[in-house]
Amino acid sequence: MTYPHTQLFIDGQWQDAADGRSLAVFNPASGQEIGRVAHAGKPDLDRALAAAQKGFETWRDTPAAERSKIMRRAAALMRERAGDIAGLLTQEQGKPLAEAKGEAIASADIIEWFAEEGFRVYGRVVPSRNLAVRQLVVKDPVGPVAAFTPWNFPINQAVRKMSAALATGCSIIVKAPEETPAGPAALVKAFADAGVPAGVIGLVYGNPAEISGYLIPHPIIRKITFTGSTPVGKQLAALAGQHMKRATMELGGHAPVIVAEDADVALAVKTAGGAKFRNAGQVCISPTRFLVHESIRNEFAAALVKHAQGLKVGDGMTDGIQMGPLANPRRLTAMAEFTQDAVERGARVAAGGERIGQSGNFWAPTVLVDVPLEAKVFNDEPFGPMAAIRSFNTLDEAIAEANRLPFGLAGYAYTRSLKNAHALSQRLEVGMLWINQPAAPWPEMPFGGLKDSGYGSEGGPEALEAYLNTRSVSIMNV
Repeated sequence: MTYPHTQLFIDGQWQDAADGRSLAVFNPASGQEIGRVAHAGKPDLDRALAAAQKGFETWRDTPAAERSKIMRRAAALMRERAGDIAGLLTQEQGKPLAEAKGEAIASADIIEWFAEEGFRVYGRVVPSRNLAVRQLVVKDPVGPVAAFTPWNFPINQAVRKMSAALATGCSIIVKAPEETPAGPAALVKAFADAGVPAGVIGLVYGNPAEISGYLIPHPIIRKITFTGSTPVGKQLAALAGQHMKRATMELGGHAPVIVAEDADVALAVKTAGGAKFRNAGQVCISPTRFLVHESIRNEFAAALVKHAQGLKVGDGMTDGIQMGPLANPRRLTAMAEFTQDAVERGARVAAGGERIGQSGNFWAPTVLVDVPLEAKVFNDEPFGPMAAIRSFNTLDEAIAEANRLPFGLAGYAYTRSLKNAHALSQRLEVGMLWINQPAAPWPEMPFGGLKDSGYGSEGGPEALEAYLNTRSVSIMNV
């Protein structure tokens, strides 16, 4: 499959940067350059902003029913094109074709859910203290949005933001990842081909700091939404606050997995193990800190090691591959550092712990056991195919450790006890908790974290609120 030159999308037109600049795109399985992506400069951003303002004025006055029809057409196009889109996504990001196709198809579900939820942007009539007065609460779109999306799920993270914005009547400029540009471009193309008016969606690439530093303070932009690391998120949230811009932040995680004494070990290994090595562990909600009851620690560790060693690692374009390469060489360096630090502090490498081959960014699925709390992997998000295991004696001890870090995005637990499940649901400080199952981030459920993992939601009806102004209107009959 030929990999395209990815252009900017501004005012309904695909175009190169005004100054002709572009950046290289590399295949993480080979390390070879496979294409280029246009690099936006300030003139391009100015045109995108002007188009977004014009697009907003059109889209906010488009009835919800018409917006829904267009969005549903975009969803249908994503399903039709999922196979081709998957090939592009695997080439640029590395995930196996099956995962890439699943991401493309899931985007259609997300679009459709938001398309329907747009019908339910309700205001209300409030009983008045004066019978001559009619009191209304109305909700209006906030205005043009600036969205900043990551490379690990280039389609999934963009589509949540775009769908919420479009369902509420906002226009949006997406600053998509330069390392994985073709997937987001295919998503935007589906919306454009479905009939979204010019200016309603813009797509730019370039220098992330320069683009965020220009878009966020700009008076046309009324809301920002960001998915990425906690340090960068804090910077962007601070910048948004300086300019009184509403913000949704979906930031880093370090998800605990509590495997209680009465857990179904086979279920825990199958589901948490599958989630751990999905997308080579480059998932914000990936399980990372495995807290296993002392009585089943050896059984669980042995089973997880067997699972990790049984995974077929290779180029995601090859049939049967279960885990692809890391997305960039930086992740290889990080994995080596995490492993070395853990071993130096007393942990044992039970599986993996090393690079595979010398070409591409392949790292063996890794399981570390007897990991001390001071190890880097138990304090900083590894964002790679690395599971760190330590034991606990009481559930209170496990919950305390799960809550110790400033992160609070996702958590997992395995227990047959309703009492344990109740305690976990009440006391774990995470925005999303899955018990006895893999992550199920359906579009109808809230998606977001607590503490340093951000604020706001990118799922459920709660996601729409951030894109709406709530106004009080009182009318007296005279």
